[in-house]
Amino acid sequence: MNSSKSSDRIVQSVERALKILEALGDSGGSMSINEISEQVGLHKSTVHRLLGTLGSKGFVQQEALTMRYKLGVKVLELSNKMLSSLDVWKEALPYMQRLANTTGEAIHLAIINDYEVVYIGKVEGTSSIPMYSQIGKRAPVHCTAVGKVILSHFAEDDMRYIISKKGLTAKTERTIVDVNQFLNHLEEIRKRGYAIDDEEHEIGIRCVAAPIRDYRCQVIAALSITGSVNRLSRERISEMANQVREAANLISRRLGCSIEMLN
Repeated sequence: MNSSKSSDRIVQSVERALKILEALGDSGGSMSINEISEQVGLHKSTVHRLLGTLGSKGFVQQEALTMRYKLGVKVLELSNKMLSSLDVWKEALPYMQRLANTTGEAIHLAIINDYEVVYIGKVEGTSSIPMYSQIGKRAPVHCTAVGKVILSHFAEDDMRYIISKKGLTAKTERTIVDVNQFLNHLEEIRKRGYAIDDEEHEIGIRCVAAPIRDYRCQVIAALSITGSVNRLSRERISEMANQVREAANLISRRLGCSIEMLN
């Protein structure tokens, strides 16, 4: 057998298996073989064979009653190992728990990856309500407080590049969709040190976020407080902004950013 063809076949199989895992993850639940086949564009026999391999290693599991497939515990194990290796997550967790206790709201930790927000940490508050976010979930940069506050510290050329790649899609009627208006908005965020998502991503939800810096004092993540518009009134946002900025600064100091750079 030609070795190069064999190598290509192995790589293709890996790529197909990864597509199945991504499809199951995006579904937020379980999928039938027919649904997976249609989603990833593979024949049902191929999907069945790949699911068998993934299932034997714990990456997918089949529901006994419905015979549908969902992600297995091995995926969770790997994600937990990845999160535990992130210094920012380990350092942020105590401050996130404290913020959740004092504010009663949900606290998020997020980074930007591949031009999108990725939530890498979440602590529920006592008054938390169901919302879009969960660990590992992706969201747009331009209409989330965590995304905007990180993006505000990018060079303008990088901002424009990300906007050109992802666009400024309107998620609600409050989403900023004009490029120049959005760039001016980012400048305001950078100057004041925090960002607000005022129902720009989800109707009924407000967020306020502050940047987290590493030992070089470069912005690498963001911390946010999220709650309903009834609880996070515009009057309360100012108070929440002070609290989230203080917590983000304390985490930044734990990561090695000097006090002088944060003042």
